[in-house]
Amino acid sequence: MNLNHSGRAQVLVEALPYIQRYYGKTVVIKYGGNAMISEELRRDVINDIILLRLVGIHVVVVHGGGPEINELLKKTGKETKFINGLRYTDGETMDIVQMVLCGKVNKNLVSTLNRAGGQAVGLCGLDGGMVQAVQRRDGGVDYGLVGDITKVNPKVILDAIHNDFIPVISTVAQGMDEETSYNVNADTAAAKIAIAVGAEKLILLTDVRGLLRDKTDESTLISQVRLSEISSLIGEGVISGGMIPKVACCVDAVENGVRRTHILDGRIPHSILIEVLSHAGIGTMIW
Repeated sequence: MNLNHSGRAQVLVEALPYIQRYYGKTVVIKYGGNAMISEELRRDVINDIILLRLVGIHVVVVHGGGPEINELLKKTGKETKFINGLRYTDGETMDIVQMVLCGKVNKNLVSTLNRAGGQAVGLCGLDGGMVQAVQRRDGGVDYGLVGDITKVNPKVILDAIHNDFIPVISTVAQGMDEETSYNVNADTAAAKIAIAVGAEKLILLTDVRGLLRDKTDESTLISQVRLSEISSLIGEGVISGGMIPKVACCVDAVENGVRRTHILDGRIPHSILIEVLSHAGIGTMIW
């Protein structure tokens, strides 16, 4: 997009009230999907995060790392198995999940942020007993070392924010019922962390445009959904499949104090800035 000087000034003027509104507030971003794989989109996300921090908005990044986990499992000859959308996690798989998420993915992301001019610090759910969980027991289904989050202790995150760091958190939880780590869903972890730190916004980056009334037509994007509308949208089949747990995370966050939640298409360059600092907004806001 080519802008003249007046156009550039207008973009900045449009952003001003949003910078004022969110100055000193916290935004939690769940980072994943193509935005994490594509180098170009990755660069856009990194720049968005740094810009938000530079204008006084606190950013907490929560990330997964499914493709990287799959790659290492494949290299080690370990079969990847999913049950009801969740990765079956035996002891060996858990070792790989923890190594990839808390090690390679987390530290690479921190390094990228720091090289781009940010001040990031890498954390995982084990640090300071931040994310606590028990083994998932869902109708007798065995998921292995998959956990359900029971508590988030935000002290380590808040300390990092207080010291002007961007916390970058990998989603491995401390077991409270067994001496083990648990693999936890990154969307769920992001919602629970947003609640615990008193975030103003929760943003889930995905590989879809948002919530569509017709899944084959992106022009049917539903830009805003109130909590009172969720049940009927599920009944109509508008919210279905993999979108159900994402929406459930947003509902949990809003019901517990997060003012706005957003499902954004991470494939769109600078989708975070467009959502947070412009009139237009993109994706679906649930509130």
